[in-house]
Amino acid sequence: MANYLASIFGTEQDKVNCSFYYKIGACRHGDRCSRKHVKPSYSQTVLMPNMYQNPAYDPKSKMNPSQLQNHFDAFYEDVWCEMCKYGEIEELVVCDNNNDHLIGNVYARFKYEEDAQTACDALNSRWYAARPIYCELSPVTDFREACCRLNSGEGCVRGGFCNFIHRKDPSNELDRDLKLSTKKWLKDRGRDARSATRSPSPEPTRKRF
Repeated sequence: MANYLASIFGTEQDKVNCSFYYKIGACRHGDRCSRKHVKPSYSQTVLMPNMYQNPAYDPKSKMNPSQLQNHFDAFYEDVWCEMCKYGEIEELVVCDNNNDHLIGNVYARFKYEEDAQTACDALNSRWYAARPIYCELSPVTDFREACCRLNSGEGCVRGGFCNFIHRKDPSNELDRDLKLSTKKWLKDRGRDARSATRSPSPEPTRKRF
């Protein structure tokens, strides 16, 4: 029985634990969900709910697509460089969804669990763009399961109200530059990621932390 329960944990067959919370770290039912949302005591991934304020969802915003991308790139660069202070980042995911439980959610997956814990502890006392940051460890470690597969293909008919993550991507140029500069930064310090957390991270050009 124990082996069976372990094999179905977090799946749709699990009648106790919420499969959506396990897959994407959030559930549309929130505290009203009939199944358990078991917060992990350790994880590689931290979640900062509702951190990105997307002007595309502000009815007063008059930004064109180019301006919206520049706005997001500035945010993505800020967060990436800030996360590098705590350890080696393997993935940074920002939700482009417009439903209450996913809007503006930011996930940072670290290489080491202890770096994720350090980041979580530190960021809970920080602010970004005049708003307090709330940070928690997330059960999500595989974003292939968390992200909507249709969003990158022919298009998801549910759009921003999909219950799976619609990933918002930085511009190709920024993505390449951040990854290359981070790789160089790690190499220069002879990393082992944990040894460099005591050294300054690569600074963004625009920073609001």
